[in-house]
Amino acid sequence: MIRTATVHDVPEIHAMIRELAAYEKAATQARATEEQLREALFGAHPAASVLISEDDADGRIAGFALWFPRFSTWTGTRGMYLEDLFVRPHTRGAGHGKALLAALAAICRENGFERFEWVVLDWNEPAIGFYRSLGAEFLDDWTVCRLSGAPLADLAAHAPAVARRTP
Repeated sequence: MIRTATVHDVPEIHAMIRELAAYEKAATQARATEEQLREALFGAHPAASVLISEDDADGRIAGFALWFPRFSTWTGTRGMYLEDLFVRPHTRGAGHGKALLAALAAICRENGFERFEWVVLDWNEPAIGFYRSLGAEFLDDWTVCRLSGAPLADLAAHAPAVARRTP
């Protein structure tokens, strides 16, 4: 069963984020707290949404997908960015990942989103094979760029004043 997450799911979402980070060999980088997730997902201005997959056999949470809208200047339309997709190892192969992605694709269609995008680590062959089986297009000529920590702070220190205009 696929359902939208509730605030009561935050501890499980937090646990799965940590499980995903460990799988991706980046456990120390997963620093988000349950409180941060609660605010980001269910606060006054939610930053993202989560779908939960429950195991039909026991009703326990098998996986999750965390996503947020994005905008394409080229198409002039909104799209969806999938930040995290995780299915617990003991439930893999039962269709949870495909069901979560299908539910997200349906949300895209319902909202007129023309693009559904995510990234995958180049060494994660099982995920790459799974995404290929769904018809995902791999954009090999694009490279993800990221600023964080000291480089982000250094660049921000050179920012000019930004005028705020009211309509």
